[in-house]
Amino acid sequence: MERALYGPGGFFLRERPAGHFRTSVHVSRLYADAVAELLCRVDTALGHPAELAFTDMAAGGGELCAGVLDALPAAVAARVRPYAVDLAPRPAGLDPRITWAAEPPPDAHGLLFANEWLDNVPPAVAEADEDGAVRYVEVRPADGEERLGAEVGGADLAWLRRWWPLEPGARAEIGRSRDEAWAAAAGSLAAGLAVAVDYCHVLAERPPYGTLTGYRAGRQVPPVPDGSCDLTAHVAADSLPGATPVPQRTALRALGLAAARPPLALATAEPAAYVRALAASGEAAALTARGGLGDFTWALTPVTAACAGVAAGLG
Repeated sequence: MERALYGPGGFFLRERPAGHFRTSVHVSRLYADAVAELLCRVDTALGHPAELAFTDMAAGGGELCAGVLDALPAAVAARVRPYAVDLAPRPAGLDPRITWAAEPPPDAHGLLFANEWLDNVPPAVAEADEDGAVRYVEVRPADGEERLGAEVGGADLAWLRRWWPLEPGARAEIGRSRDEAWAAAAGSLAAGLAVAVDYCHVLAERPPYGTLTGYRAGRQVPPVPDGSCDLTAHVAADSLPGATPVPQRTALRALGLAAARPPLALATAEPAAYVRALAASGEAAALTARGGLGDFTWALTPVTAACAGVAAGLG
């Protein structure tokens, strides 16, 4: 999976996510507006530092970073240092204020926001055989053919026992690599808040056969690790160090996103304003919908006590 996504000629080194699947970022500018509001709350909690970092992990085409910059009040935008972190080349035409980087900046003060990043951090896959022995699932990159390999041991087995116990025939994605990646990303902040947004699950609701799948051009496809498709698996949100899981719909509403229809009287008084408000209402509904984007989880990780209240205010 690592080679297929990020190796020479890998999927994410030659493709932009927007060409293959729709994220909250692409659904509506309201998402960037909400993230900008969160950045302002972090700014206030940190006492308005001279340089306020906004780090967009797995930035894709840089759309979220650019949208947040546009949505910020001028006084805050003047102090913001935006970073778009991605392994792909910098997109043409990206706002020159945005620093394009392969890793998050160290010792930053501000908000680190990872929208649909951890689901692409490769996990090992394990399955319990008919005797209950937990074994790694091995895959042939050419065609996706699978077989059971060596028994899982060490830190991987300890993770499974704590976070995803398996019955015979069941399968899991071992989230230890995601936990370590998240600890490193959040650890790049000297002060502030780190937020990971993804499809997630928790211990009481683990899927019995895992979630690994592929996407290409908007369609779900078999997860063949040949570089031809996105490979993704849901995240065990409760295992992420320091994180508190909150539904996206709850977090966005706490940030002021409302899906209420505008009053009909506005249609008569100001038809154009009514149409704009109605469109915004529909976009807000899409971002918070049950069974859709609203089911995403925001894993909130305050790095300093000053931002613990910011995180609590989203739940």
